[in-house]
Amino acid sequence: MTESVLIVGAGPGLSASLTRLCSKRNMKVILAARNIEKLKNLSEETGATLKICDASEIDSINNLFKELDQEIGTPNLVIYNPSARVRGPIQDLDPIDTKKALEITSFGAFLVAQQAAQRMLKRGSGSIFFTGASAGVKGFANSSVFAMGKFALRGLAQALARELHPKNIHIAHFVIDGGIRSNNRPERVGNGQDNMLEPDAIAETYLQFYDQHKSAWAWETELRPWIENF
Repeated sequence: MTESVLIVGAGPGLSASLTRLCSKRNMKVILAARNIEKLKNLSEETGATLKICDASEIDSINNLFKELDQEIGTPNLVIYNPSARVRGPIQDLDPIDTKKALEITSFGAFLVAQQAAQRMLKRGSGSIFFTGASAGVKGFANSSVFAMGKFALRGLAQALARELHPKNIHIAHFVIDGGIRSNNRPERVGNGQDNMLEPDAIAETYLQFYDQHKSAWAWETELRPWIENF
């Protein structure tokens, strides 16, 4: 049976690298995002299926999984990528923008994990991965909203690992500590000295986790460029 992967919050960076790597392994890839126009070239290249989805909306996530029930069944691997930032000093932050950012970064992760877990528990297996950040282990000045979201995401992953590992569902949280190189963003091109995280290399680590034998499951890893301070 063909393995499948659902990537929620897909974009042209890490998600694209994950899509290409999973496609090379002959996995069926489903990309879910609010804006799928930016993913059409990737879909044509890899054969990935595109789904419009707002990760922060309960009905949108429920409908996504119901559609997949009819089309491919329960994915073998679900990856949650979305996050949102609201920068600034605490006294200036907009509460509405803050609430929306938390809904995207952490509440959406809960929604996706809940729907995936309900199905994986019935099947008796599966993997749910969360893309975190250094903000999930240390809060930075003027970045309290991002820290709240990523701390919550990490807490969710840690709790689910303890809850679901004994039920044969692999949970993993990836601390991405540094900027991810992107040819689409001038400030993220890098200097040719591997000073930024290479998305293809990150994707390889995700698949290494996916391939781990369950006698030696890890629930978290930190990834950073060799010159990054930590």
